[in-house]
Amino acid sequence: MTPEQKKLFNIIVLGLGFMFMFTAFQTCGNIEQTVIKSFNSTEFNGSGYTSMSIIYGVFSASNLVAPSVVAVIGPQFSMFFSGLLYSAYIAMFIHPYTWSFYTASVLVGVGAAVLWTAQGNVLAINSDNHTIGRNSGIFWALLQFSLFFGNLYIYCAWHGHEHITDKDRQTVFISLTVISLVGCFLFFLIRKPDPDMSSSEVTESLIHLTFYSGVYGTCIGAMTRFGEDAKSLIGISGICIGIGEILGGGIFGLLNKNNRFGRNPVVLLGLVTHFVAFYLVFLNIASDAPLAPEAGTNREAFITPSVGVALLCSFLLGFGDSCYNTQLLSIVGFLFRDKSAPAFAVFKFIQSIMAALAFFYSNFLLLHWQLLILIISGILGTLTFFLAEWKAQSLRETDYSSI
Repeated sequence: MTPEQKKLFNIIVLGLGFMFMFTAFQTCGNIEQTVIKSFNSTEFNGSGYTSMSIIYGVFSASNLVAPSVVAVIGPQFSMFFSGLLYSAYIAMFIHPYTWSFYTASVLVGVGAAVLWTAQGNVLAINSDNHTIGRNSGIFWALLQFSLFFGNLYIYCAWHGHEHITDKDRQTVFISLTVISLVGCFLFFLIRKPDPDMSSSEVTESLIHLTFYSGVYGTCIGAMTRFGEDAKSLIGISGICIGIGEILGGGIFGLLNKNNRFGRNPVVLLGLVTHFVAFYLVFLNIASDAPLAPEAGTNREAFITPSVGVALLCSFLLGFGDSCYNTQLLSIVGFLFRDKSAPAFAVFKFIQSIMAALAFFYSNFLLLHWQLLILIISGILGTLTFFLAEWKAQSLRETDYSSI
């Protein structure tokens, strides 16, 4: 196996490991607030939104030490042990208690910082200036297949269920725990690449992930006007998000060698796509859906609730997110090859703070206020990306077809 083939093999294994892990974890995040509402226990009174807020808050703080952890124990063991923390969080739902729920949330926050720092390191040492776009596209597409498989399983498992029983919950989360553990052990197949003079680092997503990864699925499950199968539609929604992510990853990641116009048009496309999705969500989903009890809400928004429109919004949210992420992977990997770990940690630090804040206010704000915040943050995020891209162009003359 040539050095280039070995690096490509490592990228594929990295993507597959994350696909298995996040098939479990993203599915867990998508359904946990709905699952929590179905608990028939006086021993548990936690909130899925609060849990996610804790995870991203701890994630943010842990980014300050994550590069040191990866440097000491190496990226493989860092990803493996972090993956075990993710698996423990998922397994907690088999027999949940409030104290174990929030303790596991803290541990996942620590593990997430180490996991994504290690991921960036592996992607860095297996990429160069010419392959960072291709490799980031391959990784992103494989990662986002997790949304397809996990949510398809949820749809099949919960189809026709108006109420999620303890047996339903336990069956699902035992399966997700096993899937997550498979991903952890896949990381040991990654081989050490031959020494290279170049390195790069990459990162993941914008704070809009809080909406599509947790809040929107809960809203769909709460809409009683979608019929008796509203709960199972959470899975279909996740699949549509995954299709959008995978399609965008393929177009803007794997095919970016044909892009001669830079990154800004792709990011702008992501912003427009999200704006269309937010407008349709505003029209289609009742404003109290994020806060509705297990019985759901019978209210309407501004049009008669449509399952088709809801699933179209899911696709648009995924596609728009991939527009942002493929370009972030490219620009961070290109600009900070020599100082990748600090740049990666700072980016994840800021991202995690904003994600924690978004999950926190999801406990209290009606849907239209959440959408307004997303619109404002999307505009600001796009403008700051434009500034970074223009600065990159002024610092170095580069042919984008090589990125």
